[in-house]
Amino acid sequence: MTNPEHPGRMLFVNIPVADLERSKAFFAELGFGFNPKFTDESSACMLVGEGAFVMLLSREKFAEFAKLPLADPTTHTLALYCFSVSSRDEVDTVSAAALAAGGSEADGAEDYGFMYSRSFYDLDGHGWQVMWMDPAAVEQGPEEFAASAQDTADAPA
Repeated sequence: MTNPEHPGRMLFVNIPVADLERSKAFFAELGFGFNPKFTDESSACMLVGEGAFVMLLSREKFAEFAKLPLADPTTHTLALYCFSVSSRDEVDTVSAAALAAGGSEADGAEDYGFMYSRSFYDLDGHGWQVMWMDPAAVEQGPEEFAASAQDTADAPA
């Protein structure tokens, strides 16, 4: 398990929700779909990306897997969930959809030039961040990208 680009590797993040149908409707408003083969009355497999899924589990179903007591996401942060979108405008669109669907704003926009994000809480209080990152920064890394952008700005016209 030392190769992070292992072919066929999948990521499943499991989170408890109070009302599965309400949570499915909320995330559908943000543009997410669900795999019906792994969705039933107690769980929903939300498609996030190639090989990446969020399992929305009823609190009862989640408790079957968890060995420790469930925490209240409105009072304790156990994780922050972040997903990317294809443009800065889409960050704003998805964030607006989250608020319109009943979520609440966690933070205003954060603009780092190469990366732009907004954060919100879902219906259960889980913290989510939607972000866009310049593809060149993804490939080069933020520090190298910033250095190359500075070199371009310093070059004579």
